[in-house]
Amino acid sequence: MSTGKTYDPFVGLQLVSEMWEKQLNGLLYKLTDNKEFVQTANIGLDVYSRYLERFRKNQELIAALMNIPTKKDIANAAKMSIQAEEKIDNLEEQIWSLQDGLNLANKGNLEMFQEMVRIVKQLQTEFQTIAQEVSETKIMKADLQEIRQGLFNMKIIQVNLQELRKEIDGLKSLKSDSQTVPAAAMKTVIEKEKPKQKKEQEKKQNKELVLTGAEPSKKL
Repeated sequence: MSTGKTYDPFVGLQLVSEMWEKQLNGLLYKLTDNKEFVQTANIGLDVYSRYLERFRKNQELIAALMNIPTKKDIANAAKMSIQAEEKIDNLEEQIWSLQDGLNLANKGNLEMFQEMVRIVKQLQTEFQTIAQEVSETKIMKADLQEIRQGLFNMKIIQVNLQELRKEIDGLKSLKSDSQTVPAAAMKTVIEKEKPKQKKEQEKKQNKELVLTGAEPSKKL
């Protein structure tokens, strides 16, 4: 068996490429060190950039005539789509915040409505109690009027009793006088007493009229 190493072509290719790299680097270094080469390279780059710019404009013009989107159009469309997505996200956030605000407003309105219902119920109960108190005061007023009427009637009865007492006292005095005075003198006395009795009856009637006239005025 042979003990020699096998030949690897990639090793030779690597050596050749390293040699070329060194030579090219040296050539480029020498060229870049030359001012004329640098000026020529700058002119070539300027011409190439102008050519690319003109080619891009012609490409955009042809694409516009043929209604074909260019890279710039695609970039603008992508940018606009991103902006639209951002605006949609902002709108969604605003809608969510608006929904939260509406929920809070509905909750506040519900609480206010419940408070109004409670106040209305409280006012209703207070109105019922006030109406009951008013009815009780009316009943008390009617009772007081009845008591006043009773007191007024008692006063009238008291006045009548006083008049009766006076008449009884007058009759008693007449009876005592009739026992001591003769019949003729008794007649004269009775005739003298008649106008007094008439005057007393007239006074009594006037008092009753005055009292009866005062009663409706008090009621009014």
